[in-house]
Amino acid sequence: MTEGLRRNARLRDEGTRNLVAAAVFAGARRLIAQSISFIYAEGATPHPESDPLLPLSHPAYGETVAAVLSLEHQVLVAPLEGLVLRYGLFYGPGTGFDSPIAPGSLHVDAAAQAARLAVTAGAPGIYNAAEKDGGVDIAKAMKAFSFDPSWRPGS
Repeated sequence: MTEGLRRNARLRDEGTRNLVAAAVFAGARRLIAQSISFIYAEGATPHPESDPLLPLSHPAYGETVAAVLSLEHQVLVAPLEGLVLRYGLFYGPGTGFDSPIAPGSLHVDAAAQAARLAVTAGAPGIYNAAEKDGGVDIAKAMKAFSFDPSWRPGS
């Protein structure tokens, strides 16, 4: 798991750098990036987007936090409209989980719908996208682009 976290952190940092450069080169106007909402520091819930993340010194997730902060910073300072979707822990088809894993989980269909909606709505910034279960505050995404965590195809 440690090596997997390390590789994922590298992907978030270097991969985002390449993605932003490609989007700018291609003349993209808007960039939607996937981040995570399950690394907020301990504190009162639900966590709004402004809450601090775990400390960089966290023994298990410090490198993940650094990479998430890098990803989000790169997207938000890029010369285009950057939106960051802080997704909850995924469940649903292809995830290995049939139901929510923990507070702040998110069905993969609702995650895809959030990204689709963010393509044309919402101001640049960070948005939590998870179940409305008290883990994270999703009011900003609900207002900005009508995010609905219960959305499923055909609903």
